[in-house]
Amino acid sequence: MPTAPMNIRFLETFVWLAKLKNFRLTAEKLHTTQAAVSSRIATLEQDFGVRLFDRGAREVALTTDGSKALVYAERIVKLMREMKEDMSARDNYSGVLRIGVIESIVHSWFPDLIGRIHKLFPQLEIEIASDTTIHLREQFSKGDLDLVLQAEPVIAPNIRNLKLCELPMRWVGSSKLEIGSETLSLSDLAAFPLVSFARNSGPHTIIEQLFSNSERGSLHINCITSVATMIRLVSDGFGVAVVPPAIIQRELNDGSLQLLRVDADFPALLLMASFRNDPENALTETIASIAQQTASEFALNWGPEIARLPAEPLELPFPPA
Repeated sequence: MPTAPMNIRFLETFVWLAKLKNFRLTAEKLHTTQAAVSSRIATLEQDFGVRLFDRGAREVALTTDGSKALVYAERIVKLMREMKEDMSARDNYSGVLRIGVIESIVHSWFPDLIGRIHKLFPQLEIEIASDTTIHLREQFSKGDLDLVLQAEPVIAPNIRNLKLCELPMRWVGSSKLEIGSETLSLSDLAAFPLVSFARNSGPHTIIEQLFSNSERGSLHINCITSVATMIRLVSDGFGVAVVPPAIIQRELNDGSLQLLRVDADFPALLLMASFRNDPENALTETIASIAQQTASEFALNWGPEIARLPAEPLELPFPPA
């Protein structure tokens, strides 16, 4: 768990030090002191738990971990720079923006996103529809939503899809079941009621595939559209579920839920922002970029067990009209 929110200035300092390889030159570039540069790098190293630079007499050099971190830092700094450029006329934005969002995002980094939008666009009204990916895509295709944050790309003419982040998925169960200390097989899990996201969702489809050869015969999967209801049922000991740990931090901390060790991997949940490619109205693209930045910072703050940055490319190709 992070000690403090990621600071963009610190990441910018890291990027410039990697380029200039010198504390004095970096301090001059950023109009600060060498002590401030050193302090920012030390804070990043403490937060990441790795050494970013090897210090020499006159220059510094990136470590292996530093080189890996630089890729992500440059991405976030670039997004911030692009966002600032788009914000130059933000006070002119008014009206209503309709955003559809799945609950896995609502229960993780969405509050941070809404806070940023309200700060950057004080005249903009936000309407939020929280639903399943399937229903959000239907509403989006009918023109009822301007932007959707969900778990699958929308493949249609002139629709753009930006990757946001990946949420690892883990099997969880109530501490009342007392099964957290052993390694479980799929057959072991099948002994319990299975609680799943909505029918025909990505996670539900994967569960059906995993248990397609179950020796227990007909498997009953309890499909629930409400994430809050899923968490409550599993916390009370009804059954087991596979969910992103990002959305159950409170339950993990208070001990009502525990992560299960299972001998079969479950794919991560890839989160997407989908919006219409409209050069005359760049607002949705700007908001999608802010969502991408917010998700990236969430991943860097919490670490790969909770969220991670998606693999390149960050934008999926879209078919022309």
